[in-house]
Amino acid sequence: MANKPENWADMSPKQKRAHRLENFRRSGQNVQFISPEAEKNYEIRVKRLLAVYNLQKPDRVPLHNNAGSLPLTMAGLNGHTAFYEPQKAIDAYMKFNETYGQELEMFSMPMAMSGEALDLLDYKLYKWPGHGLPNDAFGWQFIEGEYMTADEYDDLIHDPSDFWLRKYLPRCFGALEGFRMFQPFTNMTENVHVGQFMALAIPPVQEMLKTLLKVGEMFQGNSADMLQYMNMGASWGFPGTMGAFCKAPFDTLGDTLRGTTNIMKDMFRRPNKLLEALDVIADFTIDNVLKSPMIDNAFMVMYPLHKGADGWMSQEQFDRFYWPTLKKVMDAFIEEGLIQYLFAEGGYNTRLKYVNQFPRGSVLWYFDRTDMREAKQILGKDCPLMGNIPSSLIVAGEPADIKAYCKNLIEVAGKDGGFVMSPGCFAENPKLENLRAMVEAVNEYGYY
Repeated sequence: MANKPENWADMSPKQKRAHRLENFRRSGQNVQFISPEAEKNYEIRVKRLLAVYNLQKPDRVPLHNNAGSLPLTMAGLNGHTAFYEPQKAIDAYMKFNETYGQELEMFSMPMAMSGEALDLLDYKLYKWPGHGLPNDAFGWQFIEGEYMTADEYDDLIHDPSDFWLRKYLPRCFGALEGFRMFQPFTNMTENVHVGQFMALAIPPVQEMLKTLLKVGEMFQGNSADMLQYMNMGASWGFPGTMGAFCKAPFDTLGDTLRGTTNIMKDMFRRPNKLLEALDVIADFTIDNVLKSPMIDNAFMVMYPLHKGADGWMSQEQFDRFYWPTLKKVMDAFIEEGLIQYLFAEGGYNTRLKYVNQFPRGSVLWYFDRTDMREAKQILGKDCPLMGNIPSSLIVAGEPADIKAYCKNLIEVAGKDGGFVMSPGCFAENPKLENLRAMVEAVNEYGYY
């Protein structure tokens, strides 16, 4: 594990960033590689990525490939099996990696989430195969809802942890209804308040605790299945780059709490209360990430950006409601030397001229449908770029189409370095030949 230097508090953000990237450069020293070739490939890939993050030219455009659910379909498995028999899904992905991993320059693993645990928790925020979706579906489907009412803004603002525990979680997890029966835990200041634990004698609370123990046992088994594969990608020559995860405060409030329709109304009906809540969410987002267990080893924070995309709101609304608290969060992490990895889902063409407000090399933009020529011209001198191959092309196109698209991306976005070739978003069931075409494209056109 990497430790912060003793003088960390006195280091500049640039020095902290350099320290984190140096840890990444040296990460192969702790890996047990399966072969000398795997070790060599690991070092090559790390060097390429570091060049991109530093807006330099690598020897070749790096490739971020993703197999989606292809390993499952090739093994004759469906989405239900992946959720309810995760070991079979893991085995399918490992077989895919053994057969195609080196050729496709990727190491793929399933999420391997336990469907049984989710059923026990009565998770209401998503559907998945066998729970609201057909067994032969793949992945998740979000269920939009009002999980915080308009009159609860003050509850969130004044005590977000209490709101989350006693109101939000019981709404999203039916199994956690028992939390409603507790008093606020901040009430416990003297021995006379110990009686608040009487809630533990209530049968619904006891049932909740029994359910949580069962869920814990399931996750323990699931984690044991996954643990043996956690570092295998690195041992095969593929460096891991993901660090912490968070969301823009507006997306946390709009996706998870109020829902799209309601938060759009709130911008008109209660704008000041909305802004106050966004600031609170920004603060606990910063706190959650910087106090996460492995943050000292991370060099990147990834955000899926949802409601700031083209068409969701006007530029005036973006400037008032979306961007300030997102920037507040990003600034706090940049101060700690962490690169900001922004996954701009949809298009960000109308936002490009407004978002380049950070030190050079501190933000990586992963674009889905944004015009990459414009992005390169506006952001390319200061920000590494990534993405843009349409998932529809990867799923339904032909290899020649993929290669032509990739060639153009390399010429436009890859000019002078600072670019990672990647799908614009997750392609659920890509064609094997199209994944091959991406590799062929970077090898034919991607060397500098």
